[in-house]
Amino acid sequence: MTMLLVDAGNTRVKWAIAHADAAPGEWIAHGAVVHAELDGVKDAWAGQGVARALVSNVAGSAIRERLAALLPLSTPEWFGAQPELAGLRNRYRNPTQLGADRFAAALGARTLMPGQALVVATCGTATTVDGVSSDGDFVGGMILPGLGLMLSSLARGTAQLPDTSAQENAPPTFADNTQDAIRAGCVAAQAGAIERAFAALPAELCIVSGGAAGHVAPALSVPYRMLDNIVLVGLHAAAIASTTP
Repeated sequence: MTMLLVDAGNTRVKWAIAHADAAPGEWIAHGAVVHAELDGVKDAWAGQGVARALVSNVAGSAIRERLAALLPLSTPEWFGAQPELAGLRNRYRNPTQLGADRFAAALGARTLMPGQALVVATCGTATTVDGVSSDGDFVGGMILPGLGLMLSSLARGTAQLPDTSAQENAPPTFADNTQDAIRAGCVAAQAGAIERAFAALPAELCIVSGGAAGHVAPALSVPYRMLDNIVLVGLHAAAIASTTP
């Protein structure tokens, strides 16, 4: 028997297929598509013997409906934040208001790094920066525009600043041209939010995930580990917890 794990974010849908007895993060297949190409996952999921599907969706009702039509099961499980799960205690004022992806990411980080105080930074369309204490409390966090949104908003909201995008090479702190100055400022803002959370917890390690992680993580001055599929790891841990007596 296999299970299908799906992380539907604001821009991409990531997925993984695992055997029922596999450890979190041990998958037999995985992939990611942008929303416009979502229909293509149906073939990838077919023939995998999927007996269970666990889905985290923060992309809205339209994506939920599309996923429901594509999933190989008629009764998928729609994952949401809970007051407590698998040793992670949710200290949000209203635990169910916490985004499913944030709770899953924190659970994934806690599963892979038990007993450590962690900052979990997911750098996607939005950047979320959350804290997990060493004894398993999700203490809350912050949400800010993602790197791409920061870059594009400057071009939209100003008369003379050019539209630019992140590049492979990190810009210098004191850039000598306008495009690099924009990149430097936006990357520094992302890294600064993460480092501020790291100091406030205080944390031992930062888990960095998401599409912009490769641009943000190298700018950090704190210990970090990049894990691109941390939400899927958390979903996997949740699936195991819900079937363990």
